[in-house]
Amino acid sequence: MTADPSASPPVDGTLLTVAPTGAEHDRAAVPAIASGPEELASTAAACQAAGAAMIHVHARDEQHAPSLDPGLLRECVAAIREASDLVVQLSTGGGVHDPFAARLAVLDTAPDSCSLTLGTLNFGDDVFHNPWGFIQDLFLLARERRVVPEFEVFDVGHLWTLRRLLDTHGLPFGEGVHVDLVLGVPGGLPGTPQALMAALAAFPPEVTTWSATGVGRSHLPVMATALAAGGHARVGIEDVTTFARGEKADNVRLVQRAAELATLLQRPAMTPDQARRLLGTR
Repeated sequence: MTADPSASPPVDGTLLTVAPTGAEHDRAAVPAIASGPEELASTAAACQAAGAAMIHVHARDEQHAPSLDPGLLRECVAAIREASDLVVQLSTGGGVHDPFAARLAVLDTAPDSCSLTLGTLNFGDDVFHNPWGFIQDLFLLARERRVVPEFEVFDVGHLWTLRRLLDTHGLPFGEGVHVDLVLGVPGGLPGTPQALMAALAAFPPEVTTWSATGVGRSHLPVMATALAAGGHARVGIEDVTTFARGEKADNVRLVQRAAELATLLQRPAMTPDQARRLLGTR
């Protein structure tokens, strides 16, 4: 079933997504990473209580290594759903070296949402490969599996790929277009208010909702700009490992701070049920 905008009133508030793990950080250096089904479940419950409505998941195995193993992903999804009501979004990016087939197989594990990156880019010292053929395959499989994609935009040119994708294949499952601007990755747009506003100006008209992610020290200015501009926000250890100068971050405090800012701006954090209505998930 897809969302019917006429069936219910508009959803107000701020969608806060927590990204508690990622695939880049070393667990030994960043012990606050949520690793494995049990840690993801407890983190999900605590972050929902703090104001999160969606969780962006990278799985890690018993050695804390990033993994796209379907069995492990199913365990993670089940554990999160047992512990919380959060919308479960799985990363289809994995690590930058994961093969396309394994990234597509993520959709076999029944998430509510998935990430869909709209282009290849330099990712620090590596290259994150997302060619046009793979983008189409992921889009069509997500629609077939009834999974709502979150379109990840690292550069303004990725929005022209979104335009091409919508022109070629129509709307995704859920009939909305949710974009997440990921700013501050070396090789993509810088994490500045000016870069965020430039990306907003290039949105195709089909975009119905959007959020922003600021990596590293750009985390706070990007979040503040996004919320002030009417967008939503992603926070979490995947994107920022310090809470303040000389102070390590943890996922719950990052969500709490974002929820406090959203409340100050009179757009309080929405519930998971409201997030489902907003995104058009199953």
